[in-house]
Amino acid sequence: MDGLRHLPLFFLKGVFQVKYRTFIQVFAVLLLLAGWNAELAAQGNKPADWLTDGGDIERTAWQRNETIVSTTTVKNMKLLWKTKLDNQPRQMHNLLPVLIAGRVNTANGPKQIVLVTGVTDNLYGLDAETGEILWSHHFTSDWTPPADGGRGAGILCPGGITATPVIGPGKSPGEYIVYAAAWDGTLRRVDLATGKELAPPAKFMPPNGKPYALNLRNNVIYVHTAQGCGGNPNMVYLYDLATDKVGSWGPAGGGMWGRTGGAIDSKGVMYTGTGDGPWNPENGIFGNGIIGVRQNPETKAGELMDYYGPSNAEWLWKRDLDMQVTPAIFKFKDKELMVDAGKECVVYLMDTDSIGGDDHRTPLHRTPLICNEEVNFASAGIWGSMATWEDSKGTRWVLTPFWGPKHSKFKAPIENGPVKMGAIAAFKVEEKAGKLTLTPAWISRDMNRAEPPVIANGVIFAYGSGEDTDQAKFDIGLAYNHDARNRIKGSTKAVLYALDAQTGKELWNSGDQIASWSHWGGLSVANGRVYINTFDGYQYCFGIKSAGDKVAQK
Repeated sequence: MDGLRHLPLFFLKGVFQVKYRTFIQVFAVLLLLAGWNAELAAQGNKPADWLTDGGDIERTAWQRNETIVSTTTVKNMKLLWKTKLDNQPRQMHNLLPVLIAGRVNTANGPKQIVLVTGVTDNLYGLDAETGEILWSHHFTSDWTPPADGGRGAGILCPGGITATPVIGPGKSPGEYIVYAAAWDGTLRRVDLATGKELAPPAKFMPPNGKPYALNLRNNVIYVHTAQGCGGNPNMVYLYDLATDKVGSWGPAGGGMWGRTGGAIDSKGVMYTGTGDGPWNPENGIFGNGIIGVRQNPETKAGELMDYYGPSNAEWLWKRDLDMQVTPAIFKFKDKELMVDAGKECVVYLMDTDSIGGDDHRTPLHRTPLICNEEVNFASAGIWGSMATWEDSKGTRWVLTPFWGPKHSKFKAPIENGPVKMGAIAAFKVEEKAGKLTLTPAWISRDMNRAEPPVIANGVIFAYGSGEDTDQAKFDIGLAYNHDARNRIKGSTKAVLYALDAQTGKELWNSGDQIASWSHWGGLSVANGRVYINTFDGYQYCFGIKSAGDKVAQK
């Protein structure tokens, strides 16, 4: 050290600056790891994921690995952060439901990353702790979007990304690949840690369509489309990642527009409801029903495996009561069951071994009408997706959102107040006299257009979107729905609710903290945090503060 006295002063200053910077960097990493380890301890050293819309390939909307949120802690929920994103809305669409990877290896150490998708061909990677934007990526293409879509564009055909991506594993633990369907119809592969594309765009489906949330099983990506957007037929597409081959199959009836995409059973069959159209399976037409499609393992083509048509399918078609809801699939004793619904506002219970029985018209059980007493095609009925979970006693629960007033003849043992705008209804799957049935259990409080719920450790999170869902007015008829500005003006604010999963009792709500409304959004939950986004471009994160959390507004 004595020799340092003979070195130039500027050199000594540089040495100590380097050492100081090194100390600060090491100290910052230690602080990051301290917060990370506190969160890992609360989660049993394994952070939870939410890698696909609906939480799993069966679309149950059940976060099985939650330990921070509970019926006793949820009263402490706070707004942890909200981040404004620069995505430009299209029609009434802006941000899609988020995906969450609990532990991602990044250049700055492990991070929990929230993936947000913007309709205008944008992806964002956010830090789950702070809401900081770690990266953003815009998909570019040589394809030029046309002025209008297949149905004259408008609310039904906004263009852009309409399908929530799906996250698959990378080559090593902590590495993840985001699979997304860009506006030009190509499949994109993006590194979740950096936002960089990992491969050239791959042909998947025609451009300017309207695909719904991607699903991934055994290296095959499943997706379905609707509304005939871009002049494209409504199809199921299956992309084989091992061979880059694409299979397809179409119902030749209505579009498939379950909000959370198709649900996949243990045999690799993807089920989805179909929209308005005739029911004529003898001629390959499957409107207002449910279809199951699987990839042929040899040819990679899409093949119809099963189908179901309600006994009143023709009447449903005439009254515009689509079977447009994403089903949920679950195990019950020795069976694999499925629940689905539509705008008529009844829930169907089916066995995936044969969803409609020998005649394809007979489910295991059909509930009475829950809502939609006035047969409203736009602002009543069941919309979005189903949900299901199993409690510690082994009771299997089924949840459905619905819009509009409760049907005057529908009763549940527990009703949490009058329902005018919408609510969540809960059922128990029970066996009575040798037959499976859905037994009403409770109905939640009123919510302004109740949207699909998610379940985490005995707590149900649901929200009223605040969206103006009317599609017609007395003075201008259906023209009201032709201009998004009408419905944007009529929309209000979203409110997030936490409910006791056993009773539907309200445990907490977000009050007036959410400043806008939500269309095409949805909830995601992991590691003590619940995510919701709104039309004005804000991503919200509500949760229970831990040592690593920092309240922030970006």
